Amino acid sequence: MSKIYYTKPSIGEREIEYVLDAVRNGWGEQCYDYINRFEREFAAYLGLPYALATSSCTGALHLGLRALNIGPGDEVILADTNWIASAAPVFYVGATPVLVDVLEDSWCLDPAAVERAITPRSKAIIAVHLYGNLAALDELQVLADRHGLALIEDAAEALGSVWRGHKAGSCSTFSVFSFHGTKVMTTGEGGMLATRDEALLKRVQQLNNHGRAAGDLRQFWPCELGHKYKMSNLQAALGCAQLERIDELVAHKREVFAVYREQLLTAIPGASMNPQAADCLNSYWMPTLVLPLALAERRDLVLQQMIQSGIDARIFFQPLSDTPVFADLPPVSTPRAHDLALRSFNLPSYHELTITEQQRVIDAILQGLRV
Repeated sequence: MSKIYYTKPSIGEREIEYVLDAVRNGWGEQCYDYINRFEREFAAYLGLPYALATSSCTGALHLGLRALNIGPGDEVILADTNWIASAAPVFYVGATPVLVDVLEDSWCLDPAAVERAITPRSKAIIAVHLYGNLAALDELQVLADRHGLALIEDAAEALGSVWRGHKAGSCSTFSVFSFHGTKVMTTGEGGMLATRDEALLKRVQQLNNHGRAAGDLRQFWPCELGHKYKMSNLQAALGCAQLERIDELVAHKREVFAVYREQLLTAIPGASMNPQAADCLNSYWMPTLVLPLALAERRDLVLQQMIQSGIDARIFFQPLSDTPVFADLPPVSTPRAHDLALRSFNLPSYHELTITEQQRVIDAILQGLRV
C-alpha cells in the first residue's frame, strides 16, 4: 500500500521544458530573463503593478518591514495562530510582535482583538490568510486607516483565493507569498513581494541588492547594509510554468476539498472545515478538519491511526505564544487559538490525490474517531 503524503507539487512537461531552457540558455545577458518574466506575470495575475521575486516568503516579509522603516520600539500585530515564519521577520528588524486571538470560523486575525492591541507604538498589522482562508480584510483595513498603520497580507497559504473580486495579496500595503514545495504552486523554495507602491518597491529592490542604489556608477558600493534574498533564474523558470497552470492547480485543490467536506461533515456532526465567506473564493491550500468539542480528546488517536494507515498526519499550528521564541514577551490570552490547536488537523491534499486515496484518508479518520 503506497504512502499518502500530505502534499507534494504537480510538475509537468512544461515545467521541465522551462527549467531546461534556463539551464541551457539562462546565463550572461539572459541570467535574469525568467526572473523578470515571473515578476511581471505574477504581478499581472494579482492585478498589481509591481512584484519582486525572493528566495523565500520570510525574506520577502523581512525586506518589506525594513522598507516601511519598522524597527526597535515599534510593534507589529499578528495572530497567535501562525507559523514562526510570519513572526520571525518582526524580530529580525528589532520590532516587537504583538500576538492576538483569531476568529472562531476563519482562524485568522480577530479585528476586535487587533483593535484592543493597538498602541501608539503600533506600526503594522500582518494579516495571515491561514490554510487558504481569508482574513477579515475590510475590517482590518478600516483599523489600519484609522490608526495610520500598514496592512500587510501574508498570503503564503492563499495563492488563488479571492477576496470579493480581488486576488488574495492585492488588498494591502504589500503582500508576500511562498513557493515552497508544499504550496499551491512551487519554485522549490522561493517567495514574492507584491505592492502598488512604487517607492516601496524601489526601496525593497535596493535592500535586496546588498543595499546598492540603482544607477550608482560605483558598481560595488553599498550605500546601506542590505540583504540578498534573490530568487535564481532556474527557480523563476519553474515558477513561470507553474503560474501558467495556476487556475488548474487551484481547481484541483478545490475538488479535493469538496470530497472531504461532503463526506466528513456528514459523518462527524459538529465538525467544521475551512470556511468560504460570501463573495469570496477559498483556494483551500490545506484542508483542515476541526473536531467538535465532544471528540477533541480523540484528535491524537486519529493522527496515530492515519500514520498506521500510511497517511501523513499534520497537526494544526500551535500558538506562537507557547513557543520558546516568545518566552520573554508578556503573556497573552488567546483562548480560540489554543482551543483550535487541540482539536484540529490538516488533511492530505496534493493535486493528483485520487478519490481512492481520499477514501483511505476518510476511513482512517473515522476509524480513529470510531464514528
